[in-house]
Amino acid sequence: MSSKTFTAQTKLAQLIAQRVGFKIKKQRNSLPVPAQEGGYSRQGARPSGFVFDQRVPLAERALKREELKRLRQQHNIESILAQAMQYCPDTKTDGYVDPDWFERFMSLAEDSATASMQQLWAKILAGETLAPGTFSIKSLQTLKQMTQREALAIQKAAALCAQLDFDHSHIILLGYYKRPSLFDLLRKGNKEQLNLAKAGLSYPQILTLMDCAVLYRKEIESANFRAKQQLKLRFYDTSLTLTAKNSDLVLSYYKFTQTGDELRRLLRATLSPTFKQAIEQALQRDFDLEWS
Repeated sequence: MSSKTFTAQTKLAQLIAQRVGFKIKKQRNSLPVPAQEGGYSRQGARPSGFVFDQRVPLAERALKREELKRLRQQHNIESILAQAMQYCPDTKTDGYVDPDWFERFMSLAEDSATASMQQLWAKILAGETLAPGTFSIKSLQTLKQMTQREALAIQKAAALCAQLDFDHSHIILLGYYKRPSLFDLLRKGNKEQLNLAKAGLSYPQILTLMDCAVLYRKEIESANFRAKQQLKLRFYDTSLTLTAKNSDLVLSYYKFTQTGDELRRLLRATLSPTFKQAIEQALQRDFDLEWS
């Protein structure tokens, strides 16, 4: 059985009727739009040949639209709150959610209609209930502006994320290089770079995360490693201890902002096997690697 295909105009008309509460119809005596104009007038506005039912007063149509909006928002909030109750364990905690924070949460979350975004809002509320102060208003505002595509980018980044043991910041490892010296002039390819795209995080997604203030815009470099110096990276489900074989090695990485770190907690993911293999191949020449 073939599925029915709708035109773009039909899809738009259905969306308008669903969201506004009234159907929009083509006027009987409306003139066709000239093809050479590309559907727009020279002033940039498309000639309107469509109208709503004029038998219903404009004020009544406005009230109907607002009523539908409030009903959708109420449905969204109830779904989010119900999921938050499921995520929240029945255990004793210290402190309560700040009333002002909760009001901001409600106003920012009420327009999220997709299941995946509602799940994130529910996890935030459950997390804030367990540990008040975990999620800032700025993080809520960032999530409010996010699309599903941007939320997916955070999920991809979470699978590559590691915590630095010495300062507890969260990073995405990019590679390393050896600072040049007189003895390294003939050394080929002294910079090793990890291919994040092969591990599931594309460069456009990285730029998206930077635009959303989830990642800092510039790569960050570590201090020079001394020979035998160690660094521990903690992934969600495993840890990696790096031991430098030589001196003057420098790691490069992207670092999560405070907002990014807060949102990252919602999307804990096991280390990507592809990324783990890429780390081993890139670093094994100048580092000893021990997984635990």
